[in-house]
Amino acid sequence: MKYYIIAGEASGDLHGSNLIREIKKLDPVAEFRCWGGDKMKEAGGELVNHYRDLAFMGFLEVVKNLPVIVRNLAFCKEDILAYQPDKLILIDYPGFNLRISKWAKEERDNKTLYAKIIFYISPQVWAWKENRVKEMKRTIDQMLVILPFEKDYFKKKWDWDVDYLGHPLVDVIGATDNSSITKASGSIRGTGTATVALLPGSRKQEILKKLPVMLEVSKYFPEHQFVVAKAPGTSDSFYDELMKPYPNVSSVTGKTYELLQRSDAALVTSGTATLETALFGVPEVVCYKGSFLSYEIGRRVVKVKYISLVNLIMDRLVVKELIQHDMTVENLRAELNELLNNKEYRERIQKDYAELKEILHAKGNASRRAAELILQEAETRYIKQSKE
Repeated sequence: MKYYIIAGEASGDLHGSNLIREIKKLDPVAEFRCWGGDKMKEAGGELVNHYRDLAFMGFLEVVKNLPVIVRNLAFCKEDILAYQPDKLILIDYPGFNLRISKWAKEERDNKTLYAKIIFYISPQVWAWKENRVKEMKRTIDQMLVILPFEKDYFKKKWDWDVDYLGHPLVDVIGATDNSSITKASGSIRGTGTATVALLPGSRKQEILKKLPVMLEVSKYFPEHQFVVAKAPGTSDSFYDELMKPYPNVSSVTGKTYELLQRSDAALVTSGTATLETALFGVPEVVCYKGSFLSYEIGRRVVKVKYISLVNLIMDRLVVKELIQHDMTVENLRAELNELLNNKEYRERIQKDYAELKEILHAKGNASRRAAELILQEAETRYIKQSKE
């Protein structure tokens, strides 16, 4: 069977790569053509376009890059029609993928495309742009969700039966090799000092907004080792200019999980990284800072209480969120001091993390479950068509 998979971010690349591996176990002759990244390529997908050329953060940034986005959409549609996949699997990345799902449904109605349309990892419509759901329900054949409250949300509010898988990150992180890495109060360099991980994001726009503030905090903790997790595909020179004035800051590339295993605390940009950090058991403070216009628009349209996945899933404030004007050096310094030195505070966070992990692992291996559902549906459709 032929699969066309589209992911537009680093997290989608990770989940897509694990999905490819699980599908291969069930469908050994499967072929994959992908928009994603290095991980999907390593898993066996033929990479058409890399996510680093697709991802734009914030309202203003999207508007500025509209010509690029339009060209990418046009090329993607042509490529799908030429490839004629059996399955079109869309991983999150809603601004792009929802346009593709609508187009694919129209092409299928016109009998120029025959692919089943699968959405793996739902857009966060419960947070904003809820009006998208009607169109999603019409154009998507199979919706696979990874957050525990999403199944009830779609069923109770929209009468849409979706499949809840559990979260794939639980299995990814659980399978990480711990044998060669000791979780201790030692830096990644092994100096014996505490390590603070800095996770400023994967896009240049967000890194430039957040990393300078994170780096400045390091001046107040000279006895600690600060380590920046660099984004794959972003040049060392880009980071070197920002890090030059900070002698107690080093960096790693492609070793974020190893860094988190050895970290005592973390400053983390909002997004999937907040959940990864929690699943590694690292006390964290969540950071968000965007352009003025993007933030002001977002503040008016986003309907959720929290920006961190940890807090959203637990429906309470587990980790501190410092958003826009609150993301200052002084506020970060005060919160990091609590994370490193307040034993009761750390223990409370760890207890909440344990509960979070239990909630997210309810269904078992999420990537395997996704592959099973995708293939199970294919078998059901084949049997039905044969009987007809």
